[in-house]
Amino acid sequence: MTQAEPRIQEPRRPRILLVDDDPGVRRSLQLLLRGRGFDVRAYAMGSALLADGDVHEAACFISDYRMEDIDGLAVLGRLRADGWNGPAVLITAFPSPDLIERAKAAGYASVVDKPFREHALADIVGRLVAANLGPAINTPSNSAG
Repeated sequence: MTQAEPRIQEPRRPRILLVDDDPGVRRSLQLLLRGRGFDVRAYAMGSALLADGDVHEAACFISDYRMEDIDGLAVLGRLRADGWNGPAVLITAFPSPDLIERAKAAGYASVVDKPFREHALADIVGRLVAANLGPAINTPSNSAG
C-alpha cells in the first residue's frame, strides 16, 4: 500500500472587486491584477456587483466613477451599508476637487485620474491590500525582492 503525498494548499489570493463599464479598461485591469497575484472579480455594472452575494470576502474594491446604472460613490455606499469595510479605489475621467472630497467622505482611500498608468494603480492596490490584510499576504508591495 502506497502512502499518498500530502496536498500542499496554496495560499488564498486576495480578491479584488473591479467595476468599470468600459470593457477595454476592465479587461486590461483584470489581466494586470491577476498577473500581480490577485483573484479578480470584474463587473460591467455596479448593480451586477451588488447582486453578487459573494463580495464580502474582497480585500479591495476598484470602481469607475461614472457608469450607466449607478455611480462608484453609490456602489461603495451600498457595500459599506452591507458591512464591507475594505479599502477602495475610485478611478475617474472626470476629476475635480469636489469629487475627490466626496469620494474621500464616502470611504475611498484613493482617487486615480484616467488615463492612468495601470502599473501605478496595481501598486496602489497592492499597498492597500497589504496594509489591510497584514504583511503575511503576498502582494506586490511586500513580495518584491
